Amino acid sequence: MEHMGIEKDRLHFSWISSAEATKFIDVVTQVTESVKALGPAKKFVKAG
Repeated sequence: MEHMGIEKDRLHFSWISSAEATKFIDVVTQVTESVKALGPAKKFVKAG
C-alpha cells in the first residue's frame, strides 16, 4: 500500500470470530487510536 501513498499503519487485518466481541472492541480501539495519531492522509485530502 505504501507504493500507493498509504502509510502501513492505516491498514490493519485481523481475524476475529463473531464470538469474540471483546477482541473486536480492542482491535477497533487500537486501530482507531493509531490512525488518529497519524492525522489526515496527506495524499488523499479532497481539495475544498
